[in-house]
Amino acid sequence: MVLTSLSNFSLLLLFNWTLELIQCSDTPEDKSLPKSMNETNYSRVTEFVLLGLSSSKELQPFLFLIFSLLYLAILLGNFLIILTVTSDSRLHTPMYFLLANLSFIDICVASFATPKMLADFLAEQKTISFEACLAQIFFVHLFTGGEMVLLVSMAYDRYVAICKPLHYMTIMSRRVCIILVLISWCVGFIHTTSQLAFTVNLPFCGPNQVDSFFCDLPLVTKLACIDTYIVSLLIVADSGFLSMSSFLLLVISYTVILITVRKRSSASMAKARSTLTAHITVVILFFGPCIFIYVWPFSSYSVDKVLAVFYTIFTPILNPVIYTLRNKEVKAAMSKLRSRYLKPGQISALIRNVLFLETK
Repeated sequence: MVLTSLSNFSLLLLFNWTLELIQCSDTPEDKSLPKSMNETNYSRVTEFVLLGLSSSKELQPFLFLIFSLLYLAILLGNFLIILTVTSDSRLHTPMYFLLANLSFIDICVASFATPKMLADFLAEQKTISFEACLAQIFFVHLFTGGEMVLLVSMAYDRYVAICKPLHYMTIMSRRVCIILVLISWCVGFIHTTSQLAFTVNLPFCGPNQVDSFFCDLPLVTKLACIDTYIVSLLIVADSGFLSMSSFLLLVISYTVILITVRKRSSASMAKARSTLTAHITVVILFFGPCIFIYVWPFSSYSVDKVLAVFYTIFTPILNPVIYTLRNKEVKAAMSKLRSRYLKPGQISALIRNVLFLETK
């Protein structure tokens, strides 16, 4: 009986020893990972903390109010341009077709991160899930990449209209305009897919604080647990190539246009100069911050944060202002739209109905 007990005890020890060997062989230490990852039991970051625009709790309600008004102005202004262009047959031209698409992209650029930023102003924990963070990276490069190409298309439209006016309607047909818009979305999709490929497989095991109000690609890659120097170079090369090539095409196009306009001095050329001034202003306001963030290597995080606010908030709100205040045709179409749907009798009747429902 004693021998039987000893044999059972020996078998039990042998079984435990074998089980430990199997467990150790199933989870080998990955020597390719940094030492810090091996020591933290491969903890994977499941969410990031967005530090936002300011850490001051006293400023949060004020910032919430300001950016809520700005976001509302972005939605109303750009939707108004889209509604005006689609409702007035006189604006069914290539230039205004591209302008309406620019307004749609501006709404998308402002909407991918602003609602989350507004919610974080009133939240104690400003966290975002890993998947939502990747989604923000995907959409910001999709929309901004598409807007860069669309601005080049708008410059090409002005080049044809001013330098080749007799062939304008033949060259800028409706089919060509649709193709230009589709190309802008395709380029944006290819650009954001290539950018996301640099990030989706990076190991995140420790730091999870993003010093911005949304997940910006350069800031997120710096939180990875491996050396991201090569990845950062690839990101800069990808974004820098798209932004710089688009900017150079715009500079060349507008230089040729300005030289052509300078040689003429008629009323139509004065109108062309006004239109060009609006386009060049939009280009500078949009490309300036993007090039500074992704191409200029010596910018600080605080400067990048301010510039990110500029091209995600201020540029989408300035585009409707620039294009409506300097364009008589758009202002005339908006006045016609207002007189059609917002007649004084209709407004007073609406107010009376609202007051009647409240007192009922």
